[in-house]
Amino acid sequence: MYKNLAATLVAACFFLSAAQAQISAKTSKPPTAPIKAGFVYVSPITEAGWTRQHDEGRKAVERALGDQVKTTFVADVAEGADAERVIRDLASQGHQIIFTPSFGYMEPTLRVAKDFPNVRFESVTGFKTAPNVSASNARYYEGRYLAGIAAGRMTKTNVAGYVAGFPIPEVLQGINAFTLGMRSVNPQATVKVVWLNAWFDPPKEREAAMALFNQDVDVIAFHTGSTAVMAAAQERGKMAVAYHSDMRRIAPDAQIIAVTHQWGEYYTARVKAALTGQWTSGSVWGGVKEGMIRVGDFGPKVPKAVQDEISTRQKAVGDGRLNPFAGPITDNEGKLVLPAGQTLSDAQILHMNYLVQGVLGRVNR
Repeated sequence: MYKNLAATLVAACFFLSAAQAQISAKTSKPPTAPIKAGFVYVSPITEAGWTRQHDEGRKAVERALGDQVKTTFVADVAEGADAERVIRDLASQGHQIIFTPSFGYMEPTLRVAKDFPNVRFESVTGFKTAPNVSASNARYYEGRYLAGIAAGRMTKTNVAGYVAGFPIPEVLQGINAFTLGMRSVNPQATVKVVWLNAWFDPPKEREAAMALFNQDVDVIAFHTGSTAVMAAAQERGKMAVAYHSDMRRIAPDAQIIAVTHQWGEYYTARVKAALTGQWTSGSVWGGVKEGMIRVGDFGPKVPKAVQDEISTRQKAVGDGRLNPFAGPITDNEGKLVLPAGQTLSDAQILHMNYLVQGVLGRVNR
């Protein structure tokens, strides 16, 4: 997950679509099966959330490759010196490919990679590459737009809430896409944002959600690491959009839809490529089309007509007929950001530093 705004902005210069991935020279000869694949996680493996989805990706690799792979993971590893130590240990122990899914792991990964040129490294949410380091991320905003459509259909008060970690481009993309999706079907809808300046703080997440529910919010979304917002919505009898994972076990009545991250196919393809000697370094930014983002897991309150609408729109996003950031787009200070007939480029999306019309809040710096 991102922690450094300036570094995140630089990412715009490096990310390409999956179809346009930059390719560099192949690394050394393929390893003998079983290949050893290591995974480093920034938090404990909880019931749902960011780390849970990456561990589901690890399990998908095991299911797909069977006795051709042996996986290892180390969880709850702080970004910085601890991360470098753990990544180095995995490389020293003979792991031939190592996945490091947290933005703060990027620099430690690059440092270790220099000392282990025959090990392949996968920097997930990082943007810097090296001959043996590849970078990847997902277009989370595509799922946010679709979830916004569901929220726009379901709200009775026309007021949504959004509990957000840090005002970095990835989070701003999500808030803006959610708002644009909501207002595409409900032009009167507004979105109230609370900034936490934290990624994982369940008590603060719960407090923020409760405060929003006291301000006419009847449907809520979030960009934080725990399930606290979902639990708060369940407790208060409100509606909520799950993120990272399906969270119906936590909020069986509150959840209306989930935006889930799907890493299994990507992770499996990368391990298989390393095993067969086809692994190359590159940069991938995939979304609905590539199967890295999916919306669904509807709750019991969502009518079939709305479910069908979301499914149809999701297909349109996947085949390029629907772009969440198509003009006209105006920011919430009244400035025209993008005229009608145009769409934001990847660089513009990755540099996003404003909130769109309909968002009640400011970009805290």
